[in-house]
Amino acid sequence: MSHPHHPTFDELLAEGAAVPTEGWDFSWFEGRATEARPSWGYALSMAGRLAEAHAVLDVQTGGGEVLDFALRQGGSGRRPPLVVATEGWSPNVDTATRLLRPLGVPVVAALDDAPLPFADGAFDLVVSRHPVQPHWDEIARVLAPGGTYFAQHVGPASVFELVEYFLGPLPEETRRQRDPERERADAEAAGLEVVGLRAERLRMEFHDVGAVVHFLRKVVWMVPGFTVETYRDRLRELHERIEADGPFVAHSARHLFDIRKPHDH
Repeated sequence: MSHPHHPTFDELLAEGAAVPTEGWDFSWFEGRATEARPSWGYALSMAGRLAEAHAVLDVQTGGGEVLDFALRQGGSGRRPPLVVATEGWSPNVDTATRLLRPLGVPVVAALDDAPLPFADGAFDLVVSRHPVQPHWDEIARVLAPGGTYFAQHVGPASVFELVEYFLGPLPEETRRQRDPERERADAEAAGLEVVGLRAERLRMEFHDVGAVVHFLRKVVWMVPGFTVETYRDRLRELHERIEADGPFVAHSARHLFDIRKPHDH
């Protein structure tokens, strides 16, 4: 009886390096890497908020997948009369436009660090999943009094076990970036009221070095300038470690903000 072929280090590297990385479809990782999801189920929770809203802005929509899912959850039920999305990375602008145009949602090309191209008080709900950085003054400006910012952010030191495996220990200041309590203080400084804040660290497992290569090629800011050639020695050590000890474990950080713009501003 023949044994199934066990891929070699070089085969896994080649495979991880060959897979296209466009969009935010993570189905390639099926069975090769896992990531626990936050308990609050952001896309479904967003769908619930959309059903109550009138004018909605999705900031940094990515490829539009989360907004598309949330809007379709309503089925033939009520959806907001006005929904607009912004996105700063041009390949994603095209992807999101193709996905959201059939739903009547315009995608506005707007750089992540530029002012939002909308009037003061234009929206009663602003949503965002994994914004690069929240611009609290702008969020506060485009929200109508009584309006809500409901968003899932990436938290501090997310997947740092993997990042530090390649880069070595990172400075404390880097580890504290995206700290939810810092973000809370910044939101309050912009005149917003934090109604709810939940934070979770979530287990990730990488089952082979090919999955690690694919992940680092896809999420390019994790290990800046990552290439298979540059990190070949570390990748070989990682391969041998996974073969000997089982999956490489890391933890992602996520937090959920429920924020209101007070009426008295």
